[in-house]
Amino acid sequence: MNTPVMIIVVLVGVGTLFGVVLALANKKFAMEVNPLIEEVEDILPKGQCGACGYAGCAKYAEAVVEDDSVPPNLCVPGKAEVAAKVAELTGKKAEAAEPKYARLKCRGNYAAAKILADYEGVADCAAAKLVMGGPKGCKFGCLGFGNCVNACPFGALSMGEDGLPVVDKDVCTGCGKCVATCPQHIIALETFDAPVEVLCSNMDKGATARKNCRNACLGCGLCLKNCPHGAIKLEKNLARVDSSICAQKCDEPTCLEKCPTKAINSLIKK
Repeated sequence: MNTPVMIIVVLVGVGTLFGVVLALANKKFAMEVNPLIEEVEDILPKGQCGACGYAGCAKYAEAVVEDDSVPPNLCVPGKAEVAAKVAELTGKKAEAAEPKYARLKCRGNYAAAKILADYEGVADCAAAKLVMGGPKGCKFGCLGFGNCVNACPFGALSMGEDGLPVVDKDVCTGCGKCVATCPQHIIALETFDAPVEVLCSNMDKGATARKNCRNACLGCGLCLKNCPHGAIKLEKNLARVDSSICAQKCDEPTCLEKCPTKAINSLIKK
């Protein structure tokens, strides 16, 4: 038998030996998986969004089955329906969770926002932000390259013709992936019953804000003065709404009519 053949025979023999050893070790040390974990995982939406606080649906299923302290309603995309099923399987109580959806706090579209320069780099919001804060005059607004759209595992976001992302409330699960992805931090999760919100994140003073975007909040305080419930405050030249006060006490938001740039908008689901 010549040398090359002997080498092949030896390698095959060694490979076979290791294969047998690994197979025996796997059989001896294999851990039994609780079948209930697979049942729970099967009813989860498989978005792998991490909104539950765990690294994917499989990890949450394992935690909720094996840890008594983990509640069955942590799957945000699954909402009340999935929470009820998980609770039934695990014998736990599912507390009601208020549904939310993603909301872009910016109206700086192509028509409203001032463009300072043409950006020719990578079509990525984080990359554009590194170049002088992006091509727009407003350094607080949406950069428009769709990182949030690409991050959404449920297809609830799309880029509008005006250069801003559009959220489909009926599809959005409130998982928060887009919130975590946005380098401008201008996407928030809102409740469906919050009457109004300021759709602007610009903290420049009024004249500068208006110069860079005609839809910007000017920090003029007219909305604050016309809110009889004290739900609006000015912080760093920007009006902010306490949604809990607004939702509980306000039936007719007069602030909407008083805003000169319409930066404050209704959030009532239509």
